[in-house]
Amino acid sequence: MRSLGRFLLGVVLGGIIGSVLALLFAPVAGSDLRVRIYDYCTNIRDEVKNAAVTKTQQLQRELATLQKK
Repeated sequence: MRSLGRFLLGVVLGGIIGSVLALLFAPVAGSDLRVRIYDYCTNIRDEVKNAAVTKTQQLQRELATLQKK
């Protein structure tokens, strides 16, 4: 159990250190990178919302069809 905790701590610390290094050595400025990340997250959020609306409409149509039978 103790070795598992150490392993997980190493994974988390490695991820944090890797992320910081990637940001430091990124080929674009920090402000540009923040804008790109914001835009990327916004696009993903919008796509998920659209997919949820589409799926909800599809399921409502299927439910209405099943209720008619």
